[in-house]
Amino acid sequence: MSRMRGATAIVGIGQTPYYKRGTSSEPELKLALQAITQAADDAGIDVRDIDGFISYASERSDPAKLMPALGTRQCRFASLVWIHGGALAGTLNIAAGAILSGQAEIVAVYRSMAESSNQRLRVAVAQNDTSSQYLVNGLDSPAQILALRSQRLMEHHGVPQSALYATVAASYYHARANPRAYGRNTEMTAEIYAAARMISEPYRLYDCSRENDGAACVLVVSAERAKDMKQTPAYVLSAPMGTMEGGGALEENWRPYYATAGQRELAERMWRESGYGPKDVDVAQIYMNMNAMGIGSMVDHGFFDFEEAGDFCTFENLIAPSGKLPINTSGGDLAEGFIHGMGLIPEAVRQIRGTSVNQVPGARLSLFTGGPGDLMSSTALLGSADTL
Repeated sequence: MSRMRGATAIVGIGQTPYYKRGTSSEPELKLALQAITQAADDAGIDVRDIDGFISYASERSDPAKLMPALGTRQCRFASLVWIHGGALAGTLNIAAGAILSGQAEIVAVYRSMAESSNQRLRVAVAQNDTSSQYLVNGLDSPAQILALRSQRLMEHHGVPQSALYATVAASYYHARANPRAYGRNTEMTAEIYAAARMISEPYRLYDCSRENDGAACVLVVSAERAKDMKQTPAYVLSAPMGTMEGGGALEENWRPYYATAGQRELAERMWRESGYGPKDVDVAQIYMNMNAMGIGSMVDHGFFDFEEAGDFCTFENLIAPSGKLPINTSGGDLAEGFIHGMGLIPEAVRQIRGTSVNQVPGARLSLFTGGPGDLMSSTALLGSADTL
């Protein structure tokens, strides 16, 4: 097992409201400040004592800008993890390393997005990550690129359309109970889902994540310090990140070509480091920039095989409180809001605390995943004190 297993814990969470893309009256920096301040208040920590800052993707709210407004006494550690949503869970890996090596004591992991003070997410991703090989073939968005893999998931591996709908139905079902969810008032039925416009086959509108303005933050401290904090700690049991052999920027030339999320090796590391397995997990927040890739992520994590996807991915199995694997219990990227997946971490923590609006009774092991199919990805398992 890893030396990092249970050595750190999340003790504070903060989230701003989700705004429709480009409609926030506040710039990214102010949204980040609001989320970090909320997380400090939640933890009972003086915001001036935060001494580490970690983010990922195209984050623009850097520590040098945050410090004067927060009044932090010093920044002892700062890091920006490569790639966009794939790096989500890897932030906890970096935070744990900083704390265990004595480089920081209280680390803020955060993400902020606002089109009013930054360019549109799709444009930013395309400029930073879309190679000429994609562009000359008419592919200029993540939806189109991931649609290639999802078509293979369905056509070659036999994952049915009903499995995609189940993830949508479960997400919107959970969102209806969540006052923070941007999609809380959206009615979802099989008829509404099927009638939605096609985005990039096989993706229809509701198969795709939302683009929102907003920010979220979690505070990470040592396990020893977490014992005396205001909130129930969510211990970081494992949070590996990386890229599988043959992965990276090879423009759909993985060998062999994969239709899952490229997270199988990461999941195996996580189970090995944590000492648990897929059958032990009580609840999961699955990154769904596009939902078929999220299904691939669940396959990679060993929750079911390709041929079992239709039977496993049903509305009843994916909802709280009693599904086989309740997923995205805040509404997730599809129905709560999308800021490169950062909203998944606070919800994973709430499940450990027992405070989710769609609580899984007695949840002890709470999983969340980084962006599937990214050039680099990650995954993480959080646990209650009795899982250590």
